[in-house]
Amino acid sequence: MRVRYVIISVLLICFIISFSLSIYFYLKALNNNARLTDGKPIQSPAYHFILIPEEMDNPYWHLVEEGAKAAGAKIDAAIEYKGPVQTNMEEHIDAIDTAIAAKVDGIITQGTPNPKMTAVINAAIQKGIPVITIDSDDPNSRRVAYIGTNNFKAGYQAGKALVKATHGKAEVGVVTGNFDSANEKQRVAGFKKAISEAPDVHIVDVEESHITRVRAAEETYNMLIKYPKINAFFGTSALDGTGISAIVEQLARKKDTYIMAFDTLKDTQALIKKGNIDATVSQEPYQMGYKSVMMLLDILKGKQVKPLNYTDSKILHASDLPISTKDAEVKKK
Repeated sequence: MRVRYVIISVLLICFIISFSLSIYFYLKALNNNARLTDGKPIQSPAYHFILIPEEMDNPYWHLVEEGAKAAGAKIDAAIEYKGPVQTNMEEHIDAIDTAIAAKVDGIITQGTPNPKMTAVINAAIQKGIPVITIDSDDPNSRRVAYIGTNNFKAGYQAGKALVKATHGKAEVGVVTGNFDSANEKQRVAGFKKAISEAPDVHIVDVEESHITRVRAAEETYNMLIKYPKINAFFGTSALDGTGISAIVEQLARKKDTYIMAFDTLKDTQALIKKGNIDATVSQEPYQMGYKSVMMLLDILKGKQVKPLNYTDSKILHASDLPISTKDAEVKKK
C-alpha cells in the first residue's frame, strides 16, 4: 500500500512539473509574439531578397554582402546570403533553384553566360521573381538588370597603366581567377587590347588561379621558372595579386618586376603600401550590393530600370591610399 502511494505521488509530481513547463513555454511564446517595439508589434520584414555570390567565403563578396544588408536595413528587407563556399556552378544553380522554390521577392546573383545558368534565371523570371546579375553578367538571360564593373574597361585601364609604368617595354605574365568566368574573360580581353597598342609589351603566358592565393602563387612560380624574362604581372581576381607578390618577393625579383593587382582587399592595400604591389584596379563591391537591393525595390514598385548599370573602376597606387573599401559615400545616403 505504501509503495503504491509513493508511485502515485511521484507520477503526480511529474505531471505537475510537465504541466507547469507546458504553461511556461506557452506563455513565453505568446509573450514573444506580442513583443513591442516603440509600442508596436514586431513585424516580419517587408521583403525577402537573396544574394547568391560566386563563392561565400571570399572577402570581396563579403563587401558586396555588407552593402546589400545595409540597404536591406534601410528598406526593411531581409537579405539572405547563400551560395557555394567555393566556385561551383552546380551549387550556384541549386541555390537559385532553392530561392525560386522559397518564393523570395528578388534574387541578386553573379551571372555567367552558361546555358544552365541562363535557364535557371529565366525560370525565376517566369515565376515572377526579378533577377539582378551582379559583378558578372549573363546578357543571354532574361535578367532585369546588371550592376557591376565594366570589366573590359577595367582590364583596359590595367593594361594602359602597366604600359605606362614599364615605359612600354615588358614581358607580362597574367594570372586570372577562372578561365570560364565571364568577368575574368572580359578583364583579360581588355588588358590584351591595351597591350596590343604597345608593340614592345608582350603577354608571355596566361594561367588560372581558381581564385585562391595558393594557386596564384604556384602559377607565378611556374611562369617565372619557365619564362625568366617576365618582368611584369597582372592578376585579374581579388586574391591573385597577393599570391603573385609572395613568389616575386620569395625569388627576390621585386626590384625588377611590376605587379598590377585587382580589387582593394586589406591585404592588397597593405602590400601596395609596402611597395610589394605597384597598383591595383579598384571596384565598388559595397556599392554593387547596396544598389542591387535598392534596384530590386524599384522593380517591385513597378519602376523602369536601366538594363546595364556600371559602377566605377580606377587604378590605385600607394599615393591613393588609404581608401574606403566600403564606398563610404554610398553608406551616407
